[in-house]
Amino acid sequence: MFKSLRTLFRPELVLTRSSSSYVTRMRHLMKLKEDDGACLEALRSGHLLLYHRLAPLLQKSPATASTPGLFQPPAINTSDFEGVLDKLGKSRALVNEAVLIACTEQHEAQFSLDVGVLDKSEVERLCGGAFIDLRKAFFLLRGPEAPLVARGQALLRWHQTHGFCSASGHPTFRNQSGSQRVCHSSGQTYYPKMAPVVITLISDGTQCLLGRQATFPRGMYSALAGFCDMGETIEETLRREVAEEVGLELDSWRVSGTQHWPFPQSSFMVACHATVTPGNTQVSLNHEELEDARWFSLQEIEEALRLKKPPRNPEGETPTLWVPPSYAIAHQLVQEWVQQQRSAAR
Repeated sequence: MFKSLRTLFRPELVLTRSSSSYVTRMRHLMKLKEDDGACLEALRSGHLLLYHRLAPLLQKSPATASTPGLFQPPAINTSDFEGVLDKLGKSRALVNEAVLIACTEQHEAQFSLDVGVLDKSEVERLCGGAFIDLRKAFFLLRGPEAPLVARGQALLRWHQTHGFCSASGHPTFRNQSGSQRVCHSSGQTYYPKMAPVVITLISDGTQCLLGRQATFPRGMYSALAGFCDMGETIEETLRREVAEEVGLELDSWRVSGTQHWPFPQSSFMVACHATVTPGNTQVSLNHEELEDARWFSLQEIEEALRLKKPPRNPEGETPTLWVPPSYAIAHQLVQEWVQQQRSAAR
């Protein structure tokens, strides 16, 4: 039988915050979202994550034995970037377009700013980094920094695509923090939203099923995923998507976790593990949804997880199996499945 959504609210999943510093920081962040003056003041002493047409600016981190060749977003002071604008002969008013994304434990505000109107190479030279496509950046970033970069990009994209009111057609205007947009004609207020997506790793007890879309890089397979239709529950979406894409009927499922994912716009991923009976594994592929879907053994998955970066597969060479980057919740599902298989074998 399918488990109910109460699985989502198991006691062990409830986060507790005994430290008052967290409450203080969240209330400070709320004030910045709601108070334009306070947000503008925080911006003057805050840090900027820069993007060029939604590609984040990254710098190479000092290499260590455990973290070779990783990158990080440089935390650029607002005042320093205003100096960059001066050197480029551009107005400092561009800084006011920054969007609030978080604040540090020291209550330093963090903002994202798209500088697509500036010369890309000049900003890279003056700020000491490179603008890298976000999909590629996820293979280069440390775990804790990837969500911040993703959130910054998602908020910038939302503002860039919600400049007009769907009711009146008139322009919308953001508050200073960027936490909302308002149409003065219709009175409508718009808030950034995420689209719910169910992503699931299916197992028959000894193998797991992964699929790929034609747009994936060569050799990459991932867990199956699909958007929730209006009015659907997670269970309904999960069963429907698996039936549509690979023609399988599930026996059971459980929720593993959730994650914001900035593609294709801004998605809220609900990650699940699901099972089918060993005799119910014949895949009936929907080629409109997937290019391929295959069952993989534990050994094949373990070899894929050992790859630290996407493999190079020249044309004509059989692609090497690899999975999404460690930040992606699909990667976490695969890791959990491997751990489950190892535990079962003991």
